[in-house]
Amino acid sequence: MHDPMSAGRRLALRATVFQAGATVLVALILLPHGLPSALGALVGGGALVAGSGIAALAALGGGVQLAGAAIARLLAGVVLKWLVVVAVFVLGMAGFGLAPLPMLAGLLAATLAFVLAQILKR
Repeated sequence: MHDPMSAGRRLALRATVFQAGATVLVALILLPHGLPSALGALVGGGALVAGSGIAALAALGGGVQLAGAAIARLLAGVVLKWLVVVAVFVLGMAGFGLAPLPMLAGLLAATLAFVLAQILKR
């Protein structure tokens, strides 16, 4: 029998691996522009990887539930994900003085990797 929860967990793990790979790739591409740029890309993409992991835990951590509860968990996960991303961006720029453009490049790469993981889920 096919367990929908384990399928969701596998998809979340695949998306996280794709996001982390894309983040590292952008950081390597930006490395010739200096270590701070590469670090910014890692932080930006890493923020989305962490946020997506938290969202997956929130959305998939409660087991099989009624539709209303499942939707609420999904929405809570999305809100938590973006709160993590914003907090990491603020900390990266204000606390560590990282440039926003490399951070955005890492975030964009991780976002596109998430979409790619969804397209290739079959």
